[in-house]
Amino acid sequence: MDSSSNGRQDRGYILSLDAGTSSVRAILYDSFGVAVAMAQRPLRLGFPQAGWVSQDAMEILSRSIACMVEVQVESGIHSDEIRAVGIANQRETVVVWDKASGQPIADAIVWQCRRTAPEVKELLGAGYGPLVQERTGLIIDPYFSATKIAWILDHVEGARARAERGELLAGTVDTWLIYNFTHGAVHATDYTNASRTMLFDIHALSWSDELCELFRVPRQMLGEALPSDGDFGRVSSDIFSHHPPIAGVVGDQQSSLFGHLCFDAGMAKNTYGTGCFLLMNVGREPVLSTHGLLCTVGIAAGGEVSYALEGSVFQAGSVVQWLRDELGLIKSAEESAEVARSVPSTGGCYLVPAFTGLGAPWWSSDARGTLTGLTRATNGAEIVRAGLESIAYQSADVLRAMEADCGMPVRELRVDGGAATNDFLMGFQANILARPVVRPGAAERTALGAAYLAGLSVGYWQSVDDLAARQAGERRYEPTMSDAERKELLAGWDDAVRRTLA
Repeated sequence: MDSSSNGRQDRGYILSLDAGTSSVRAILYDSFGVAVAMAQRPLRLGFPQAGWVSQDAMEILSRSIACMVEVQVESGIHSDEIRAVGIANQRETVVVWDKASGQPIADAIVWQCRRTAPEVKELLGAGYGPLVQERTGLIIDPYFSATKIAWILDHVEGARARAERGELLAGTVDTWLIYNFTHGAVHATDYTNASRTMLFDIHALSWSDELCELFRVPRQMLGEALPSDGDFGRVSSDIFSHHPPIAGVVGDQQSSLFGHLCFDAGMAKNTYGTGCFLLMNVGREPVLSTHGLLCTVGIAAGGEVSYALEGSVFQAGSVVQWLRDELGLIKSAEESAEVARSVPSTGGCYLVPAFTGLGAPWWSSDARGTLTGLTRATNGAEIVRAGLESIAYQSADVLRAMEADCGMPVRELRVDGGAATNDFLMGFQANILARPVVRPGAAERTALGAAYLAGLSVGYWQSVDDLAARQAGERRYEPTMSDAERKELLAGWDDAVRRTLA
């Protein structure tokens, strides 16, 4: 790669903004897909009532801008060298704002918030579940955006009438940021974020008037839905003096799918964070789940759309935190792998970490955690090992459900996130799945996926083959467990889950 005398690339850089739930990050990537600079700021969460979660939308905006400016100042890489901007964002969180002033009319309601559970119960009781799943691929749940928007309109004085008059706008975090980055010139989202609202027809790839009416969200509040590599305008001069284009916008989990280069049907990724998000590319046609999974737009770029099945594991990295903070069995997350290896097995002990219920494919909000198979000889190391193994078992449950839904096998599982650096866990994951687990050299894929989308959109990278050629340093975990041992362990896990559900 040619470079200038000062060591910088003549080709410039791609800036990726990762607007997550707990923090925002701005990362500059070079043409090798290497992060050369990063700035990060925390975000606060509000808990106004039990089960309610909110955020200050202006804080999300201000800290995003601060990171974008800071990464330039700290690196010495200025906007004339930034070819494009990509945005990956927390999904389902919604903002409603005044079209004239640009000011939010209420705090953002975060994806975790359960305040609309009564409305959801009424909709399910009225029998709308099949309609919503057929149109959107989703189940009716407070998790998604539609009931959150309606709640704001119903609980802020005069808001619903103003929305009907076209005075208010709404959107997920990407939409809110784009609107402000472009000084109101662009009100848009991408297909992946739109598909998480319960208002978007994933077959027609457009907002559904029928669903907008059902959820009482005025259609005119919603921005234009575009492919993830669409034209989302240019960043204003008070942020970047050279107005780089916003050329890649994508929900965080779909961004990770793209960052892992899961472009073909049957390819899957798992992000191990506080929980796990497992997505599988199922190809050009939606697959509506009969096993408790979600169908969503997975990749929308290059003039094509691929769909994905998605399953969530509620407790993953949080299990390790529990072992450390509540039980005191380990001093650090890093120590967990060493402690787990210090014993040959769990001695028949299984932890089912249903601390807040069980997610896909079980979907039991009433379930609570259990520790089964205890004997007088059970020790702390075996419980630590059972905790790590529980993460792999839960992920295997989701993957088995995906394969049953789509009828195609997953050849390998690509992984990222904090717990993906745990070699014991990744080795056990490969064993219990009976297929390889692949961890890329740079384990962070969410911000990189948005950078890839933006770079491809503006010709910074020429093709997905160009991206694949730049992947390096991956670690592969091959399964070594016998079929007999695997079947015995899975039977024990299934029995522990049944006891938990009972």
